[in-house]
Amino acid sequence: MRRANPPAKALRALEEPQSTSGHEYTILKISEPIYSAVSSSHEKDNNNRNNNDKNKNNGTAENTASRTSDVSTASLDAPTPASLEADLAHYKELFAKLRFSYVEQVTKEKFIRAIIGDPPLIVSPQENAELEASNAAAKAALKALKAEVAAMVADLESRGRDLARRYEEVRAGAALAAELPGKIAALEDKVEALRAAQQLQLRLGGAEDARPEMNLPLGKTLALVEERRRELARVERQLEVLGGQVPRKRKEVERLRAEVAALENRKANSAAAAREAKRRRENAQGGVEDELEARGRWYRASGMALRQVLDLQG
Repeated sequence: MRRANPPAKALRALEEPQSTSGHEYTILKISEPIYSAVSSSHEKDNNNRNNNDKNKNNGTAENTASRTSDVSTASLDAPTPASLEADLAHYKELFAKLRFSYVEQVTKEKFIRAIIGDPPLIVSPQENAELEASNAAAKAALKALKAEVAAMVADLESRGRDLARRYEEVRAGAALAAELPGKIAALEDKVEALRAAQQLQLRLGGAEDARPEMNLPLGKTLALVEERRRELARVERQLEVLGGQVPRKRKEVERLRAEVAALENRKANSAAAAREAKRRRENAQGGVEDELEARGRWYRASGMALRQVLDLQG
């Protein structure tokens, strides 16, 4: 009986959060409650300002600041790096226009009140100097805050990239973990089939003695595998050396084939000449032997007679 499958339990543990949530988690989806709370607080503040201030232009500028842009809504529906960049550019442009409009409206309002006031508001040079000093201090503080915000944004971007990378790694690991139970089950079935085949061979007799390397322990098996790998590497080196000798051997074989072809031609010519000589000898008329054969016999007889004469004289 097979034991409880731990990979299946791990797979169920991985699938449980997805089944309960029903959707993937994203940074923008998580930030929706915070965004809605901030938007509602901004709307309340803007409503209070609109009730206290009857200036139409100022109220229009503040309502523009509280308006949610279409780009932001699109980025919440389908967040992509391109949409986020477009949303950021849109908000930068929006706040730049809002700041210019606010400064313009406040300046106009103060100027008109100074003119129509009773008595008229007269600003002294000392007050201008103090205002410039306070503006310089405010600008320095604003610059420091901007630097702090820029550092915070850079840190958030770095953390976001790291979080995205880790999220992709987790997704890849989860996908691999989802595939592992099936592979493990297939491997277990294969192991069971191999064990059954081994038991069958043992019952048929002699399988254990015929292949003793199949019953080695792990250490000896690894040593045998390493030895076979070294042997394979040695054979591959020999094949590489022999492969370098192949062109030279091929040229030598071609040369020998050419020589063999020449010898075959000479053999064929010699055989044809022999057949022609035999035919001429067989076709000789009146039993007269061939002239060359007769001359050869005469030379042999003369040579034998001369040797006998020389032997007698000696």
